[in-house]
Amino acid sequence: MSSTTLLHLDSSILGDHSVSRQVSAAIVARLTATDPTLRVVYRDLAADPLPHATPASMPADHPLSGGKGDAASQQALDDFLAADIVVVGAPMYNFSVPTQLRAWIDRILVPGKTFAYGAGGAVEGLAKGKRVIVALARGGSYADPSFAAVAEHAETYLRWVFGFIGVEPEFIIAEGIAAGRREAALEGALKSAAELKAA
Repeated sequence: MSSTTLLHLDSSILGDHSVSRQVSAAIVARLTATDPTLRVVYRDLAADPLPHATPASMPADHPLSGGKGDAASQQALDDFLAADIVVVGAPMYNFSVPTQLRAWIDRILVPGKTFAYGAGGAVEGLAKGKRVIVALARGGSYADPSFAAVAEHAETYLRWVFGFIGVEPEFIIAEGIAAGRREAALEGALKSAAELKAA
């Protein structure tokens, strides 16, 4: 039995119509094909959302919770900490990530668990060694750097968030979905998923 755990998250509200869900599923299919013993833990953040952040809704491990915290939030943190590989289905809504995904991120950015402040305020990421792969779906195109610099707050945000905790994420991006390129974007992303390196 494999000791490697893959955490698979989806956050699109579009169900079967979602491009990010199709691509994240293809990523997981590729990785489990290369290692059929992978243990997969799945969470649908749209169907089973975490609440917006309050001190009481934080994991018990979070300083804001006062040591009490919320069981579902603690489980979300524990699942992330236990995972060797994390696959995230992340659509871009209104130039950023869905609130459901943001709520999950609020549960995994926990001082002393996924990051720590060192001397002079330097940050040390404590989640080093994890592999994070993001299936990102965008309605528009962000090839123009000047436009992307002011309007793209999904890929840039996720790169920063995971980098903050010590992980350099990989991205498979399908874009132009709402601009007449849905089929081509999906086909390209699925091809990239099929060519991912083994788990």
